[in-house]
This record gives sequence, structure tokens and C-alpha cells, in this order.
Amino acid sequence: MSVIPLYRTWVQRLKHLWSRLGDTQPHSLRGSVQKHLSLLSLFRYNTRSSHTGEQSLSHKREKEMAPKQTILVVDDQMSVRMLVQDYLTQEGYHVVVASNGKEALYAARHEKPDLILLDIMMPEMGGYDFIRAHRQECNTPIILLTAKLDETDKVLGLELGADDYVTKPFGMRELVARIHAVLRRIDRQDTPADVLHVREITLDKSARTVAVGDVLLSLTPSEFKLLETLMSQPGRAFSRLDLLEALQGIALEGAESTINIHIRNLRAKIEPDPKHPSYIETVFGVGYRLCPE
Repeated sequence: MSVIPLYRTWVQRLKHLWSRLGDTQPHSLRGSVQKHLSLLSLFRYNTRSSHTGEQSLSHKREKEMAPKQTILVVDDQMSVRMLVQDYLTQEGYHVVVASNGKEALYAARHEKPDLILLDIMMPEMGGYDFIRAHRQECNTPIILLTAKLDETDKVLGLELGADDYVTKPFGMRELVARIHAVLRRIDRQDTPADVLHVREITLDKSARTVAVGDVLLSLTPSEFKLLETLMSQPGRAFSRLDLLEALQGIALEGAESTINIHIRNLRAKIEPDPKHPSYIETVFGVGYRLCPE
């Protein structure tokens, strides 16, 4: 029998005894029955509190059991790996680590991460070589962790298919904000009917596919989001800041030249002649627009 029905049974019996005692019974006996009723009331309160506590604990356990997004951290410095792993674990992510590109390829194939944080300069296999190899297998979002200050290095990483970069030394709050921004645009829910058509380009938000005519294209998450933004309003001139915000979800500090690189990569995939683009036009002094005709 559960505690609540048992409590009710005891109270009914004691109340029945109380009614039969009457005023003629010894005061000590009536006091004893009243004391037991008081104890039962306290027992009921504690039982309810315990039950509420068990429910809260149950909700906490359900939250802990919810599927976690996996992040692969690739860096040859153990201190960086441990710092990032500990912080992201506290943020609720499942974190896998690797010390070079070769280990990262193995981890990516077996762990299927939702996002990769990737150092550039590493032994055995560096970040650039990893991107080249991994992009042949999967379009997992990649954020570069780079100590290099030369913009050329960042440009090369973005051209190879990285989605964003953070320059070392970086703040953990900024890193988490960029992770959230990239994952948010990947996980954003779209309605099945959201299929965009502009001339020969078809973009299916639900299936996350893009085709030019009958040719199915392979786009990175950032390229997909940029094209989706441009196709959402054909003919509108989007500034680079507009497009940067569409990618990051918030105007985080970042070079607007990042957009130029993504657009260049996108043109190489959708344009018949990337040197003379007919789909994505440059609006000088503003940014870019998708030509509707």
C-alpha cells in the first residue's frame, strides 16, 4: 500500500476513536489520540515534500538524460583541449578530443560530432589537411581555432569549408556564443513546405538540399544559410553586416571579409562562370543580392 492511502486509513481510525471517547474519558487518553493525529499531519507534510523532491529530481534526471550535442575539439596543446573540454562539458555538451588531424578523422567517423573546433597548426596532420579530407566525407560545421594573425590563413580555412574562426587567445564566452550561433542555424526548424525557387536554383530548407537545374550541390552550412538568406528576398541588396548576422545570429565581432570568402565559394558552386556571376551580384558600397532574372 502506498503512503497516502495508508495515512488516510490511520486518520479515519483515530478520528473514529476520538468521537467514541467523548468528554467522559480521561484527559490523558484524549491527549494521546490528539498527539497521534498531529504526528500524522507532520508525516503527511514530509511525505508530500519528499514526493515533490522526488519529482524535481526526476525532472533533473530527465534533463540529464536528454540527448547531448557532440563537439570534437582538435588541438595539439593538452591545456587547450582540457580547458575547452571542461567548459563545454559544464555547458551541457558531450565533448570528444583529438591532438591532431589523423586522430580527428578517426573520431569524426566514429563519434559523428555536431560541430568541430579545429586548430590549424598541428603535427602529423594539420587543420587544413583535415578539412580537405573531412569535407569529402561530411559537411560538419567547423570553427577554426587559430593563433595565426595573418588574414590569409583565415581566408584559406574558410575557402576550404570552415564556417567561422576564433583567434587565440580567445574568451570562453565568445567561443560558446559562436558555437551556439553555428549550431542554431543548423538546428533551426523549417516547415516542409519551405522550398525556395529562383530561376534555376531550388533550395529545400527541410531536406537541406540545393540544386541548380538537375545538378545537386554540396554546400557547407554557412554557404547554405547565405544562399537561403539571399533567395528569401530576390533582388534585395543585403549588406555584409546583414549577411554576417544571418550566419552568426548576433553581430559578433568578425571580419566582414568572411562574407566575401563564403560568397566566392558559393559562386564557384552555383555560377556557370564564377568570374562573371549571373546569380549573385555585387552591389558596390553595399553588399550582395540574388538577381531574380
